[in-house]
Amino acid sequence: MTAGRTAFPPVGFDRLLLVVTGALAAAFVPQGLAWLRTTYPDLAVRVVLTRAAERFVSPSALGVVSGNPIEPDTWPDAPVTAAPHVVLAEWAQAIVVYPATVHYVSRLALGLADTPSLLALQCTRAPVAVAPAFPPGGWDNPLLRRHVTALEERPNIAVVPPAPARSWTTGRDDAYGAAPFPAVLGTVELRRRALAGHAPDLGGEDGEDS
Repeated sequence: MTAGRTAFPPVGFDRLLLVVTGALAAAFVPQGLAWLRTTYPDLAVRVVLTRAAERFVSPSALGVVSGNPIEPDTWPDAPVTAAPHVVLAEWAQAIVVYPATVHYVSRLALGLADTPSLLALQCTRAPVAVAPAFPPGGWDNPLLRRHVTALEERPNIAVVPPAPARSWTTGRDDAYGAAPFPAVLGTVELRRRALAGHAPDLGGEDGEDS
């Protein structure tokens, strides 16, 4: 391993679907994508951006960093030759929702499917990692915790717990920020291995494969 650099384990999928929803943490997704393209240059990434997320990050910024056009999470007005949700579900070998808002987590847990990304997630068998980013009080709300539990009961979905974070509204560390991007990617890989019946491979003590 090169001095000063952290080695990340390989992933067992070639195509990652990234769903970006409307939390403030969406503003930092370009940084996560830059890390992803640098660390896993052979990984193909498609990004779906909800309308709410466009308040915090532009499709242009994500498109430049991802190297691919950004897909809006809306049903097309023009005639299509293929259903968008089927295309997404068939293409994705792994899915990450980052960040996941209260609204998106609740809709996903309730089985709602009113956007292409939600319908794809309801129908896919691919491993999914959901990284919530909640406002103050959100993670402790009993109803939201039931939604999180409902998601975790699905065999292919893992919810990555958020960490305490600064709320730019209250000025206190009472918000809940999405987990670091590498941790979320590692979670979806572990879920993929579990679905495939493989034991987790945590590598050597220094982070490299044994």
